[in-house]
Amino acid sequence: MIHTTNKVRVRYAETDRMGVVYHSNYLIWFETARIQMLDQIGLPYREIEKRGLFLPVLNISAEYKSPARFDDCLDIHLYMKAKPRARIHFEYEVCRDAELLATGNSTHGFIDSASKCVRPPEDLTNLIELAWS
Repeated sequence: MIHTTNKVRVRYAETDRMGVVYHSNYLIWFETARIQMLDQIGLPYREIEKRGLFLPVLNISAEYKSPARFDDCLDIHLYMKAKPRARIHFEYEVCRDAELLATGNSTHGFIDSASKCVRPPEDLTNLIELAWS
């Protein structure tokens, strides 16, 4: 399994009129966690795109349990519990201290610049293997 944590401080612009974080911001935080995870294992997403490969979202979901608010300091946890094949799957938890505020998951495919499905590159699978604990 791979587990990373990304810290976020809620900005005022991320809240709605009720002072609660607007729901779509969670998806942005999930994306930020994915990008950070790729950086941490040694293959930045920018490098993946330079090779003509992309990871489009096939599905994504979030479940909101308790609201986050302006100036909250949050931890965005990303978990990869299965090694990728034709798809890569992530799970997320958004926490304020020990309180679980939201959970989510996303599944991504690997495609080339012609939008054709491909397997993940061998060096990515090797880096995932090295980071796996």
